[in-house]
Amino acid sequence: MSSLLAPADRRLLERVWAQPVQRTELENGLVLLVQPDDAAPVVSVQVWVKTGSQHEGALLGAGLSHYLEHLLFKGTKRRAGREISAMVQAHGGSINAYTTYDRTVYYIDLPAQHLEVAVDLLADMALHSTLPADEVALERDVILREIAMGDDDHDRRHWDALARTVFKQHPLREPVIGHRDVFSAVSRDELLAYYRERYAPNNLVVVIAGDISAEAARASVEKHFGGVARRRLAPVFQPAEPLQLAPRVRRETAEVEQSRGALAWPSVALTHPDAPLLDLLAVVIGHGDSSPLWQQLREKQRLVHSIDAHHWSPGEAGLFALFFTCDPDKREAAERGARRELERLAKKGFTRDELARAVRQLVVGELGGRKTTSRRAARLGSAEVVAGDLDFSRTWFERVSQATPSELRRVLRQWLTPARENTVPLDPKPAAAKATKPVSAKAPKAEEWISKTLPNGVRLLLRRDDRQPNLHIHLVCEGGPLHEIAGKRGASALLANMLTKDTANRDAAEVAAAIEAVGGSFSPLSGNNTLGLAVEVLPGDAALACELLRDAVLTPAFAARTFAVERDAELAQLQQDEDDVVSAGHRLARKKFFGAHAFALDAHGDTAGVSALKPADLRTLWKRLAVGGNVVVAVAGDFETKTLVPALSKWLAKLPKGTVPTRPERHKPAAAARHVHERECQQALVFDAFPGPGALHADDVTATVLHEILSGMAARLFERVREEKGLAYFVSASRVVGSEDGMFYLYAGTQPGKEDEVLAEFDAELARIVAGEITEEERLRAITRLQASRRMRLQTNAARAGEAAVRTMLGLPLQSFANWDARLAEVGVAQLKTFAKVWLKEKLRQRLIVRPKAG
Repeated sequence: MSSLLAPADRRLLERVWAQPVQRTELENGLVLLVQPDDAAPVVSVQVWVKTGSQHEGALLGAGLSHYLEHLLFKGTKRRAGREISAMVQAHGGSINAYTTYDRTVYYIDLPAQHLEVAVDLLADMALHSTLPADEVALERDVILREIAMGDDDHDRRHWDALARTVFKQHPLREPVIGHRDVFSAVSRDELLAYYRERYAPNNLVVVIAGDISAEAARASVEKHFGGVARRRLAPVFQPAEPLQLAPRVRRETAEVEQSRGALAWPSVALTHPDAPLLDLLAVVIGHGDSSPLWQQLREKQRLVHSIDAHHWSPGEAGLFALFFTCDPDKREAAERGARRELERLAKKGFTRDELARAVRQLVVGELGGRKTTSRRAARLGSAEVVAGDLDFSRTWFERVSQATPSELRRVLRQWLTPARENTVPLDPKPAAAKATKPVSAKAPKAEEWISKTLPNGVRLLLRRDDRQPNLHIHLVCEGGPLHEIAGKRGASALLANMLTKDTANRDAAEVAAAIEAVGGSFSPLSGNNTLGLAVEVLPGDAALACELLRDAVLTPAFAARTFAVERDAELAQLQQDEDDVVSAGHRLARKKFFGAHAFALDAHGDTAGVSALKPADLRTLWKRLAVGGNVVVAVAGDFETKTLVPALSKWLAKLPKGTVPTRPERHKPAAAARHVHERECQQALVFDAFPGPGALHADDVTATVLHEILSGMAARLFERVREEKGLAYFVSASRVVGSEDGMFYLYAGTQPGKEDEVLAEFDAELARIVAGEITEEERLRAITRLQASRRMRLQTNAARAGEAAVRTMLGLPLQSFANWDARLAEVGVAQLKTFAKVWLKEKLRQRLIVRPKAG
């Protein structure tokens, strides 16, 4: 039987698998994985603790693992808590952590020359944290607010309800963050006992990947981790999930506009021979626009706005699930439709071509999951901790590539049975129960960018780099909210999406099938200033990428039926965004600040504007924007210049000549105002919005530095509001950046009743900046972080092409790392003080409070 894995794809995977990994076990039982990689001048150091919410024993459901994750940032025997993030940022890095069911992971990404800093810090945190009593109390309040935020996160609520339905005994049924009442009762002594037991060196895996030597990495780990002795580590009992004997239904309601649905079945252990086949089944039936579930339920029957399939098997238990969103009155029909489609597939079976296409998608996903140093380190950690096998990727692909259509049909029939089905919808609350809405250092080794301009004005940018086995083509033009018609806002996002659908040569399903058959992606782009398309494929599929892009740009069909489906999906997404309290708060702050100006809405517009759109509106907008002088195409990755450039140039030359459409009048900030918005929610949000410079303004770089100073865990604002006073779970700064206009704002999530205290801290922090009291340490830390973060961000071909295309479109020069570093270094305390005085004036501030409805 021949393999489903194409020879060319196997060679690409073999290149990945051939990258050497050194595995060492220290005397104290700690496992060290090192993968030297000079693709970028960065290093990722990760500590994987083999403990998560399912290992909490008698305190299961208390969220101990997540609680500890917070507290390990609060101080060690050698360092105060604030020194940890400050030191990382001072060396140009970022630090973060996450907790899930079976592990807790702490990681630092930073320039490679600072390897020792990262290893020292993570060892200190993992092995020598003190869990100060005052911080235990403060973080309890912070996490209680996080739990309240979870009540406002309807996707999370849906998942928690599903987990408690599928799992009746296994610890996977309990939320990682814990239950409010159980969590609230946790004592510091219980936390310390859990920490001392589970954070033993023989329960740690340290992963280091990047531009370092294996010898230096091992020496550093031996120095900082090796001095702590191995400890007793008893296994944690986890009851096996009993066999489900009958279908289960659990219905949930919430303050939402769209229904969320799930059909799920208990699955198998990660080590079960059918686990890879169920992974493959999920891709075949429910990944991408050409999948049977998407085509039947969304495109043909129009029962759902989105639907996909997932197989999740993290250890000894798991689940296979279909997730969908739909209009509330179609939810039951969507459930029936999904069951009918599964029955049809179980009878009809699958073709070898369908399996081969899915395997190609999995290959692309595997390669994409290794694009950056941090992702490569995470892949190693997962293989060691979750799978227990560094060659897991290879063995998994061997099993998947030998799958047959009959095997896939068998697993569908065997595991997705009606008797084991779990149905969990989350619907809007009944109308009678709903409240009325208120009215109100060194660059990567690769070729430099080459630029050429075609006779019609199209600018073509090229950058070859064959170290990543993919090709990315990014086409953008100036577009977005500034170029939309009043009353028909949201045209940009809908237009970009429609360009990836029907053309003169293929209908939408055929476009999806073509790109998904090669495991590629064909994506719409829309933002504050831009509109366009991005296509990414493996190198051998460059001709297809060029063909799909050509048809989308030159001969889009804007088919009426597809338009109706996509417009409904866009409206449903707007409703879902409104359901999310934080997302809706950011959108409302933007609307209050920009008022009647086009930037009051982003490229997705609003319900009224999208509802008013017709296919002719999109066709007219595209005709106005798709002219030579307004189009930039950036190509990055592994490609043959002699063949790809002529192929692109041939059809790009067919675009008519033309220039950038005229922009509307500039935004004129309104007088200061305070706005209060009440809604159904558990938390409160506060926003202070001010004018900000656009990308073309000389102050843009200064704004970037100040934004960094006000953001992150080492920021004085964060330290004051969250750490010292415990007033907010999150607090930061953000920007809306147009070509000429912008918005600079502070925001926080807090407890209802504490809004004015947080806003007073905003005032105090801005007064400090206006007084010129930013320290040199703050300034240098922000600049170092920005210098390093750009290097980390530009590890992928997609990121490089995106930045180059947008800068060229705006008329800005392409930036070398040296140029970027120099521009940042020029921003001094005096410039920051002047910026705050000019831009962050109280008389131009729009203050917004979002809070729960009274009573």
